[in-house]
Amino acid sequence: MRRTGDDLCPLCGGGKKRGTTTFTADLGFGVVVIRNVPATVCSLCGTDWIPDDVAERIEGLVDEARKKHLLVEVMSLS
Repeated sequence: MRRTGDDLCPLCGGGKKRGTTTFTADLGFGVVVIRNVPATVCSLCGTDWIPDDVAERIEGLVDEARKKHLLVEVMSLS
C-alpha cells in the first residue's frame, strides 16, 4: 500500500499514526502538564499533531490551571 502525503511526516518523511502525546505549557509562574492527549504522531521522529477539538479542550484546561496559579498542575485527558 502506497502512502499519501497526508500519511507522511512533513519534517522527516516517516509514517504518521494515531497515538497519544504529552502537552506542556509554561505559564511563567508554573507549568501545566497534560498526559494522554490524543494526537497523530510520527513513528520516526516523534513529532505530534493535536486535532483542533482536542486543542480547544486543552486550552480550557490551561485557562483553569492559570486561574489556580499553582506551581505545577498535572492532569490527563483519559
